[in-house]
Amino acid sequence: MTRRTASAAALVAAAALILTGCGNSDSDGSGGSGGGLSVGSAYMPQPVSDSMAAGFLVIANDGGADDRLSSVTSDVAGEVTIHTTVGQSMEQVKDLDIPAHGKLVLESGGDHLMFEKLKRKPKEGDTVSLELRFTESDPIKVEMPVKSATYQPSAATKSSSRSSSDPTAPTDPSTVSALPALSTLSVPFTTSHH
Repeated sequence: MTRRTASAAALVAAAALILTGCGNSDSDGSGGSGGGLSVGSAYMPQPVSDSMAAGFLVIANDGGADDRLSSVTSDVAGEVTIHTTVGQSMEQVKDLDIPAHGKLVLESGGDHLMFEKLKRKPKEGDTVSLELRFTESDPIKVEMPVKSATYQPSAATKSSSRSSSDPTAPTDPSTVSALPALSTLSVPFTTSHH
């Protein structure tokens, strides 16, 4: 194999990883996937309270059927509850919709997770383990990084809507920055889905 052929093969392999999502890293708050669901943009602002904290993430549903986030457990909390914000107050809800070919955005000021009865107070730089459970899909384990109390996610991950059915909307900023680089590849490649 010549050096040029090896370089081309490496570029094709890297592009395939990016396109299939196999390049996800848990360090950015991404989790695994279950069925047509995937999780990204997860973070917990460092809590100011000793007893509770909030958590935010995006659940994308690439499948053809609606699903619902029904419960969450975590190593750091005695209980994790699902909340929605109505006006200026938050209300606990049983579950939240994840539309087919859409996403559920859990964000500050909107739908979110509350970690209650903290077993320890997470600090910036820590990682919190959680498991998301759904009415239809298999559970997904997520490693949620703890950010500063004033952390604001990038505009690419923010959404003003409760959920979105726009399948082209990015849910992971690393995917957004990686895709433009693919247009510079001159090596032809194909992907197939079986």
